[in-house]
Amino acid sequence: MTNKAQLIKKNRTDFTLNLRVAVVHEWLTTYAGSEKVVEQILAIYPQAELFVLVDFLDDNKRSLFGGRHPTTSFIQRLPGARKHYRNYLPLMPLAVEQFDLTAFDLIISSNHAVAKGVITGPDQIHVSYVHSPIRYAWDLQHQYLRESGLKNGIKAWIARICLHYLRIWDVRTANGVDQFIANSNFIGRRIRKVYGRDSIVVYPPVDIERFSLNKDKENFFLAASRMVPYKRMAMIAEAFVGMPDKELIMIGDGPEFEKIQNIVGKATNIKLLGYQSDEVLVDHMGRAHAFVFAAEEDFGITPVEAQACGTPVIAYAAGGALETVIASPDPKIRTGLFFDSQTVEALKIAVEQFDHLGKFSPETCRANAERFSRQNFIDAFSQVIESAVRNQKTQFNSM
Repeated sequence: MTNKAQLIKKNRTDFTLNLRVAVVHEWLTTYAGSEKVVEQILAIYPQAELFVLVDFLDDNKRSLFGGRHPTTSFIQRLPGARKHYRNYLPLMPLAVEQFDLTAFDLIISSNHAVAKGVITGPDQIHVSYVHSPIRYAWDLQHQYLRESGLKNGIKAWIARICLHYLRIWDVRTANGVDQFIANSNFIGRRIRKVYGRDSIVVYPPVDIERFSLNKDKENFFLAASRMVPYKRMAMIAEAFVGMPDKELIMIGDGPEFEKIQNIVGKATNIKLLGYQSDEVLVDHMGRAHAFVFAAEEDFGITPVEAQACGTPVIAYAAGGALETVIASPDPKIRTGLFFDSQTVEALKIAVEQFDHLGKFSPETCRANAERFSRQNFIDAFSQVIESAVRNQKTQFNSM
């Protein structure tokens, strides 16, 4: 029996195995955080069929989803969809509504854009795992427009109008969801703000077993991420330029790489490694003095992965990091510390504070990371689904 099967076997019950299940996800183009959630959901419900708006997944990743070739929408066949599918956002509400799910008992949507908008009937159960309500349509709209160069002009107004109608559609389709699951308390608050609905928090699965506890730390800080504006990698580089006695290694690539190169300039304390393999990244995570994380993420997997290596985290005090990093005066439970604004000065102060806190326990960091294991996800997710199914059966029987 495979490890994955061993993890899931004890969670299976006859009545859930007999359900006809559909899993709906926005797109399969890469294997990232939300896709890892879908992978585990499909493993829990091996009988499930998969529906996505577009599927351009590399064949070598197909086995992660049980070898499935999902049902796709008409966007799959539109010009330029492989590279520019996000440009078809105005068509995505229409596209997801075209999936015919009438044959299924249970619909599970994995939602960070439009997946929860599938049409379901009164005798079907729809559980939506929300990575986030549509970020760029709600509280991050102005940041999105600014970073996309859409502050002024006709394109900016077209974008604003599209986002306005997307918000209306997004709220309306929340009525079709029987149970919301949030990937963090932070997202749970977004769900309450946007949809006026309560949710149950089930943290996404992190492959803790992939990381080994490393007690031997070296004297460098690590920042690893895609180099896009909201990750604030440029801000991290600028802060360490101002701390020439602190060594920083940066791993990642993206649109801001050249900008960060210019910030680093001739600074000898910062190494830009660009894109690196997963093996190289994990090796650096294990040896780092601390992992620096400056983004506001819905959950944020990399701080958990760093802690799984026994490495403490210096994180921006917002989003999911507040739930995954423990900044306590008690060294027995402390796994990192926070800085309260995304500024160079705030980060510099935090780095100096970190070095005055004394040693962190690698074992404590690892133990904290284990709260977010795949097994914990499987257990918690299965319980929510079973509860939703039993509640519906109870309601039917009482009618």
